[in-house]
Order: sequence, then C-alpha cells, then structure tokens
Amino acid sequence: MPETLVASDRPATSDDSWTRREILQQPATLRATQAVLIATRDAIDAFLAPLLAKVDLRIMLCGAGTSAFIGECLAPWLTATLGRPVEAVATTDIVGAPHLYLDPKRPTLMVSFGRSGNSPESIAAVDLADARLSVHHLVITCNAEGALAQRSGPHGHVVLLPEETHDRAFAMTSSFSAMMLAALSIFTGVDTMDARVEAIATAVANTLTQADGIAVDLAAQDFERVVYLGSGVFQGLAREAALKLLELTDGAIPTAFDSALGFRHGPKTIVTARTLVVVFVSNDPLTRLYDLDILAELRADGRCGAIFAISAQDGGGDTLLVEGASAFIEPDLLFPYIIPAQLFGLHCSLRQGRTPDRPNASGTVNRVVQGVRIHTPAA
Repeated sequence: MPETLVASDRPATSDDSWTRREILQQPATLRATQAVLIATRDAIDAFLAPLLAKVDLRIMLCGAGTSAFIGECLAPWLTATLGRPVEAVATTDIVGAPHLYLDPKRPTLMVSFGRSGNSPESIAAVDLADARLSVHHLVITCNAEGALAQRSGPHGHVVLLPEETHDRAFAMTSSFSAMMLAALSIFTGVDTMDARVEAIATAVANTLTQADGIAVDLAAQDFERVVYLGSGVFQGLAREAALKLLELTDGAIPTAFDSALGFRHGPKTIVTARTLVVVFVSNDPLTRLYDLDILAELRADGRCGAIFAISAQDGGGDTLLVEGASAFIEPDLLFPYIIPAQLFGLHCSLRQGRTPDRPNASGTVNRVVQGVRIHTPAA
C-alpha cells in the first residue's frame, strides 16, 4: 500500500509569531467571513444583480502579489461556473500597461482584493479604471481604514471582512483564504456557499493538525529548491505556495511553480537531488490523471530529493491526505491545500533562524509595498 504520511510524533517547533497564529486561525476566520456575507447578502445582491444581467460585462479579479493570486485561483472556475469570461489581471500589470488591460468598449466590474487596501498599484489601478472605463467596483478588503475601502465611490460596493483577517504578519495567510472565500461565495451564491463552508473549515482544521509535524520534518531536510505544481485552479495556488516560501525565507530557498503538464516543457530542468517537488492533486477525474502521471514520472526519474502529494484521495507515495474532502469540488480544495505550504514556509523560516513576521531583515521588502512611483500615462 502507498504510504500516507501522518503528523510526526516529534513536536513541532513552537513560536508566538503572528504568522503562526494567523495560519492557525483560518478555520475560524473562514466561518466568520461567511457570516459577514450572510449578514450583508441583500446589499451584495442588489449591487451585483443588475451588473451580471449585462451579457457583455467584463469581470476582472485584481490585486497585487498574493491578492492577485486569488484571482488566478478563482478565474478558471468562475468562468466555467458563470458562463462568461472572468479574468485575473494583476494591478501591477494594469498600472504598467493600462492600454493593454483596460478596454473602454466594454462595461467592467473590477473586483479589487486588498489585505491593507493601501498598495500603491491597487489604488492607481482603480483610478485608471475610473478614468478610462464604464466601471463598477467590488472591493473585498480586510482593512476598514484602507484606501480601497474608502474609495469605491457611488458605483462601488465594499465587502469588509472580519478585523482578524487583516494579517499583521509580513506574509498573507488568513487574509488570502478569507478574501478568496468571499469572492467564491459572492459569485457562486452566498446561500449556496453556506452549505459548504463548514465542511471547508473542518477540512482546514484537520489539515492544520496533520500538516504541522510533516512541515517540520520537510523543513529539516534543508532543500535547496522547492517546486509547486498544480493544474486548473491549483496552478494559481502553486504560485501562491511558491511565494510563501520565498517570502518567509527571505529568498534563501529558490522556488518555482507550474502546471503538471507544463512542467515537462523545460521547467523540469530545475530538479536536482536537493529539490522538493510538491503536487496539488485535483479531484476532477481527468485532471487528476495528469497530476498522478507527473508524480509517477518524477518518482521513476529518481532525481528529486523528495516528491510529495497533497491530495483529497490517495496520491501514491508520500501523500498528505486531506480528510473528508474526497468529494470536494475544485475551488473548495484550495483552502485546505494551501495550509501545508504555509506551515512549510513558516518552519523553514524558523529553521533558518529568521523572524517569520519580519523575514526580510534588510527592510528592502515591506508588508505594504513602498517605493512605487506612479507615472501618469499619456492621454
């Protein structure tokens, strides 16, 4: 029988960082986020219903960094579910080349994600959209005092998430999952999502218990490179997982991300005997086959330092099995699947003697981006 890993008997390294607390609070913050949406669903529906009635409406999911990756995770699923294009467009792309990303010929719903709501590019992207488009703004933010929360205007609606989701640590963790849940719930139906949130939160809680010791054990192997692979919605999650490790180790462990099929087309050359490859395994019957194929291929190659699957079903070999999620649809798996990556990043940071809440000792990278000069585009 393939081995399914369970939490190590060795106690996990303890610390009192905000990073750890914000990872561990996610079952509670997911439930609290859904409660906010239930309480405000009438106002949300009143804002969205006339917009979604427009057949030519363009929906853009926008943010910077981790907030942008929320859109990358959700856009493929929402496109299929809503039967209309939903695009993930980073605010950093919009600001750098607005003529390529803002289409004045189409009415637009701009969904802005912001932990603080104060990222310079996210504010500038809203200003550019207002100047160039017929646009409405849906702001999903964790900070009532942030600029995004204050600037939605008469054609906007702000969804303010519980205060505890406004992560104090450098790396976004509970803010990522809360904003992602909010968008998923809003666009698939708050009442519909209400029946799923408890199962998601329970799966997250189970994964937290199981994954912590495993993350300690993996961190102790001191990998020189780490690769995350995911297909469909999990490619965006792979990008977020790669960023978490990069952030929390201050770039000491280079990371990469790709899809299961795309990895063979050149990126696979990153693999060495000191490389960890982690695969997020889909529940979709077809997509899952490709995920299992790359796992089998990498194991047969025998060149990786370690190969690890995160799966809701048996992934063969070393697998963290997410309990109670074998029937989850793709987007619901995003929430328990990110937990092992967050914990691994935390424990790698601790093993290197870093302060997880402030891993960038030089101060050249900040919790809220600084040093961005916004240039005025030509008319």
